[in-house]
Amino acid sequence: MNVVPRDLMTEIPVSSADFRGAMRHLTGGVSVITAGRGKDITGMTVTSVTSLSVEPPTLLVSINRDASSFPLIRRIGAFGVNILNADQLDVAERFAGRGGLKGPDRFAGSQWVTAVSGVPLLVGALSAFDCEVEEIVERHSHGIVIGRVRDIRSSTRNAALAYWHGQYVAVDQDEDAARLADVSLPARGRRGI
Repeated sequence: MNVVPRDLMTEIPVSSADFRGAMRHLTGGVSVITAGRGKDITGMTVTSVTSLSVEPPTLLVSINRDASSFPLIRRIGAFGVNILNADQLDVAERFAGRGGLKGPDRFAGSQWVTAVSGVPLLVGALSAFDCEVEEIVERHSHGIVIGRVRDIRSSTRNAALAYWHGQYVAVDQDEDAARLADVSLPARGRRGI
């Protein structure tokens, strides 16, 4: 493989519209990030959560620095990550700002518990993580928030909510596995394979 030195490459600026369009091909799990304590709470819908480390259990989330959650996470030093199940589309839309709801109003209509850190965690989420901020790395418009997982609550659900091509989609382990089996390639030995 030949590597072209950076000074010989022609830089072509990438537009934000092109970047956004290309990223729509990446399917992301839908989570709600919660921040704050008591009545001073807010949250947001994201697809930018990933595990950073198993030892110690650590998550990474990318949050726009203009989001209402960002200053609360920075000030309090804790946040919740709630991985949504396929039946929680209404929660995803509320926390994405549909209907103009903000702050504590986004929490109405769902059941929440208070984590040890004080942040709200969603009852019925596939998994809910109580995280303590270890570090925030600010780059461009976002803050990369690294959180040490202090507690986990999990449900027995199998169907997740995902986001792909600008739409929410349900991913059901049992149903999707059955569909894939129906259209899969024949087993070895059949039809010359």
